[in-house]
Amino acid sequence: MGAMSWPTQDELHEIRKIVSEMAGKGREDVRVVVSPYRICPLGAHVDHQGGIISAMTINKGILLGFVPSGSTEVALRSGQFKGEVRFRVNENHKSRQTISKGEEINADKSSPSPDEFEWGIYARGALYALQSRGNHLAQGIIGYICGSEGLDSSGLSSSAAVGIAYLLALETANGLTVSPTENIEYDRVIENEYLGLRNGILDQSAILLSSHGCLTYMNCKTTEHKLIRPPKFLEDQEAEPQKGYKILLAFSGLRQALTNNPGYNSRVAECQEAAKVLLNASGNKEVEPFLCNVKPEVYEAHKFKLEPNLAKRAEHYFSENMRVRKGCEPLFQLYEVLLRAPGVFGARFSGAGFRGCCVALVDAARATEAAKFVRVEYPKLQPVFASQLSHGTAVLICEAGDGARIF
Repeated sequence: MGAMSWPTQDELHEIRKIVSEMAGKGREDVRVVVSPYRICPLGAHVDHQGGIISAMTINKGILLGFVPSGSTEVALRSGQFKGEVRFRVNENHKSRQTISKGEEINADKSSPSPDEFEWGIYARGALYALQSRGNHLAQGIIGYICGSEGLDSSGLSSSAAVGIAYLLALETANGLTVSPTENIEYDRVIENEYLGLRNGILDQSAILLSSHGCLTYMNCKTTEHKLIRPPKFLEDQEAEPQKGYKILLAFSGLRQALTNNPGYNSRVAECQEAAKVLLNASGNKEVEPFLCNVKPEVYEAHKFKLEPNLAKRAEHYFSENMRVRKGCEPLFQLYEVLLRAPGVFGARFSGAGFRGCCVALVDAARATEAAKFVRVEYPKLQPVFASQLSHGTAVLICEAGDGARIF
């Protein structure tokens, strides 16, 4: 493995050691789910409307070591949170806030933060998703889960990565053969039905479908997707590193779960309301109110009927030229610092724009210089938020990675 490879042999060795001690089994019996984080160069806030997105995974993310428990019990520990989570796979798990696919949502409807429950909420959600779609689980797991240092709640799809990790582990322990497309749906069930967050399928699709160095391109209405391979000069970057690129992750110090932020579900509700107005104006009120069901010419003909906030949502969807600027001030300042950093090709908010991460593509030869620039300049603008960050993880240099898999 190269210097930037993930997971490292040391990480795999450590997680196998922990699980073998928890379960009283040999390290060779421990399997490890690798569930990466993702970035989204273009397409944020359009997936929940059936739009077209692009994404790629990075070489950071979630590791879940596990062995089948030999019973119905699930026993989990975490590298980030205290305590142990225990439940049984033959228990009935009810959704926290059910939102059916296609249902109109209340703008104020948001689910409590996972902090208000135990940290095993996503494991229970994975069980709920599998049960609710007719899968019978007879065996639990004994497992240990951890995320890449400094990247929790960062806007890199950590929640989807965790949900997918638990799905893959439970499926493997029970001998279930599940396609990536099915797991995209199962993770949507965790997020939409179990947690009440009305997001789309960008995150889980990227995590499950991506391939090293490729851009995943997907139509979220039809779920058609393809991998866009890098140009020849980027494929040769190991031979000529000066022509390659790195991925720069910069953190603002803001941390807030989307499930506890009504802004995200409000954004989705506003998009649906805009779609309804446009569809009604064109005589198609029976069509599901998603912007993907509104033809561009219909939008152009009737956009004057939208009130200002709805017009803004629709304009974002149809143009994707204007990035969402409703993120908070520290995040936008961080974005501007990145744009001034040496060697940066371009930057944007990561995730939904409600928490604290920006992502940039940077010239490989100047990545270290750019990271140093951001570490120096951002604290001048936001000393309080910057002080909450570890110096070693405030700005990270990453590379493209593979999709979710099991070692």
